Amino acid sequence: MRSQVIERLTTVVIGAGHAGLAASHFLSDRSIDHVVLERGEVANSWRRERWDSLRLLTPNWLSRLPGLRYEGQDPDGYMTVGEVTELIERFAAASRAPVRSGTNVTSVRRTDDGYRVTTTGGEIRCRTVVIASGACNQPSVPQFAGGVPASVEQFTPFDYRDPAKLPDGGVLVVGASATGVQLAAEIKRSGRPVTLSVGEHVRLPRLYRARDVLWWMDASGVWDQRYDELDDLTRARRLPSPQLVGTPERSTLDLNALTALGVELVGRWAMVRDGRALFSGGLRNVFSLADLKMNRLLDSFDEWALTSGRDAEFDSPERFAPTLVPAAAPLQLDLGSGEIAAIVWATGFRPGYGWLDVPVLDAKGQLRHDGGVVDSPGLYALGLPVLRRRKSTFIYGIEDDAREVIDHLARYLAARG
Repeated sequence: MRSQVIERLTTVVIGAGHAGLAASHFLSDRSIDHVVLERGEVANSWRRERWDSLRLLTPNWLSRLPGLRYEGQDPDGYMTVGEVTELIERFAAASRAPVRSGTNVTSVRRTDDGYRVTTTGGEIRCRTVVIASGACNQPSVPQFAGGVPASVEQFTPFDYRDPAKLPDGGVLVVGASATGVQLAAEIKRSGRPVTLSVGEHVRLPRLYRARDVLWWMDASGVWDQRYDELDDLTRARRLPSPQLVGTPERSTLDLNALTALGVELVGRWAMVRDGRALFSGGLRNVFSLADLKMNRLLDSFDEWALTSGRDAEFDSPERFAPTLVPAAAPLQLDLGSGEIAAIVWATGFRPGYGWLDVPVLDAKGQLRHDGGVVDSPGLYALGLPVLRRRKSTFIYGIEDDAREVIDHLARYLAARG
């Protein structure tokens, strides 16, 4: 019986999205032999796990990768799913990344001199591993979803494509981050009644003083704040994505805009009891906190404009109307009444590490790492929230993170000969 051939490499990168390809770019710069393993195709999650109308939150001029900048005719626009896929494909080709598509990783185990990576294409022994499989592998749905009556169809952002695929009738969207507000608006515009369950959220205007709000985040240095400088890193890593949408009109999509569309707002969905959805009260406090945090951020932009001597470049400072509190938000909905035909869970995502057989996950299933240096020698991560900076999960944010993580990896290899 012929023995299985075991391949030997210095580094294995898991995932051929923008993070894994950025890692490959810097590994190649340092002449470190490696392979990039991808379960599907390059940019697989963008091809398979996004709804049809999705656009990036970042303007085109800010959507860049190492050595690849936007050169199109619409710098202030926002890339479609297809355009993001094409950008990542171009990056893979330009950097000549050694991608093996259609290769599932089934196990990563520690060995005396590194790691054993078992895949559907064979086994690889390597000294280091870079986990770039993404932070959004699985939708995060609360356990009480099991108590929803069978008559109500349930969707996650992975299932949802467009309103036409939903059953006729009312829709309950759960979660008011970027995904939740975008889907609530799209479904409402299709003619369906929409209720949005709102918990903690980050409110932002699309434009501030005639500049994209993310321009301000970038220029003022907010996005470059390092993970080791934040007072509460755990909280920063759990913050929901801001209420933004990328549209040609560069319009703001906050709760006031949804109310104007006719979306009904309710509190955070707390539990299901006897087929009824029970919502928390206290919307006024939730809204006030989000408004307060937005205004503090805008204050910091204004201060930066003054201290940097650039204040005259921009329109005058402005503030936005407080979030409107519904006169009487219902505290429960009878899910068996037929009023709600579908639920869309926009309650966030979580990574999937079912193949990782190294004890580096915390009680919540998150990697234990210090700026992408995982709690196991020679194991690294990229593409996670606030990995090294506030901008870490954005396409634009991967270059600095990947450079520094691969620098650490190279030093680790050099120290061990």
